[in-house]
Amino acid sequence: MKSLKLYQLLIISFMLITVVLFSSCRKDFLDAKPSTSIVVPATLSDFQLLLDGGTQNRTSSLPQLSCDDYYIASYADWQAGQPTERNAYVWNKDIFGGQIARADWNAPYTSVFYANSAISGMNSLKVSPADQSQYDNIKGQAYFIRAFAFFDLVKNFSPPFDPSTARADLGIPLKLSPNIDQRQPRASVQQTYDQIISDLHTACGLLNSEVPVQYRNRASKPAAYALFARLYLSMRDYTKAELYADSCLTLYSKLIDYNTVNKSSNTPFKKDNDENILWALESGGGYSNVTYNSPSNISIDTTLLASYAPNDLRRSIYFITNPSTGLTKARKGYSANFAPFVGMATDEVYLIKAECAARHGDGQAALNYLNALLVNRFVTGTYVPYAGLSPSDALTIILQERRKELVWRGDLRWDDLRRLNKEGANITLHRLLNGVTYSLPPNSPLYVFPIPDDEIALSGIIQNNR
Repeated sequence: MKSLKLYQLLIISFMLITVVLFSSCRKDFLDAKPSTSIVVPATLSDFQLLLDGGTQNRTSSLPQLSCDDYYIASYADWQAGQPTERNAYVWNKDIFGGQIARADWNAPYTSVFYANSAISGMNSLKVSPADQSQYDNIKGQAYFIRAFAFFDLVKNFSPPFDPSTARADLGIPLKLSPNIDQRQPRASVQQTYDQIISDLHTACGLLNSEVPVQYRNRASKPAAYALFARLYLSMRDYTKAELYADSCLTLYSKLIDYNTVNKSSNTPFKKDNDENILWALESGGGYSNVTYNSPSNISIDTTLLASYAPNDLRRSIYFITNPSTGLTKARKGYSANFAPFVGMATDEVYLIKAECAARHGDGQAALNYLNALLVNRFVTGTYVPYAGLSPSDALTIILQERRKELVWRGDLRWDDLRRLNKEGANITLHRLLNGVTYSLPPNSPLYVFPIPDDEIALSGIIQNNR
């Protein structure tokens, strides 16, 4: 029996790697014209092209479907969705409703497969001293891709990290080899995070220090530091999260003045915008409700929309209102694509730094980083900087601004709900649908998504208890 259905399916694509890889490369990031004679990567250029394929750094859409960023306006529109969309919206125990081959599970493991293939292949590749730096950078990208994918999987299919239970809680299968015949049980949550941390440490030691401005789909040292900051924030290790936020911003700290952004465009940001440290997006999974042009009557949460101040440019840049329905949808964000941006960006890192500083009692530093971000979000000359707040009051404001800044950004809101409820925030989500109210209480087991049934049947791994 194969350990993971993904690996069973991917062996054919790997043997025909040229067809898969070169047809999926994004032309706006890749200008190289590879030879169609390549079957298995044999040179540094081959391995770079392998990692540049369009399947890497794709995340699950389940957190976006399940979070409180949006609501569905009518019961008919809810009924029109796929089973997974309907079930995720009301937090049913059975999310997939019989649907199989879900990208929410398979897409990250596709990334793992290609990363493992690159790592394994490069281990036996001989390079000259002149090529060592390029070799290191490409191999660092592979370790980053694997860490990024494992982190996405453990955040969605395992309980939130808790040091008191992490060694007992079920994590994910840690596939560390391209061998498709290797059966892999679920590791513990602790083992999973240890592997992610190990991969990121390796990546940090190999990656270039500069953000590749023409190829922002490729990892860099600032991207690895930013992912480390996100990882430790999710783990509620605020000391290390702040350390890595500092490391990232030391190397790359550009912000966009939103006064320069075209507020009438459906695509206000380009993929190579200055805040984009690493370009990545949701897999989509065929779920129209998470796309920017959803045919359903979907609207951003009204309480969230009302929280933006009159001169806050984010309200008009992030969202567009249909005058005929009054419903407000998200515009294309930093992904500039069909699905939400899930990559690494400086605005998130500024907010991580600010939050962690406030949690450590340094209210002034927290406000300095918050003000540095927000002055670029308001109409020129209208922003009044925060000052003189206690660390606890600063933290409250920072979390509010995090909610407004990082809306419709993949799993960031869902992961915030998981970790903040572990901190005692006591946030309950509600949906009103056809006169029935559905609720998701804090720390519910429904915050852990089920593994697709076809994967359970094939691999024999343990299903989550919901």
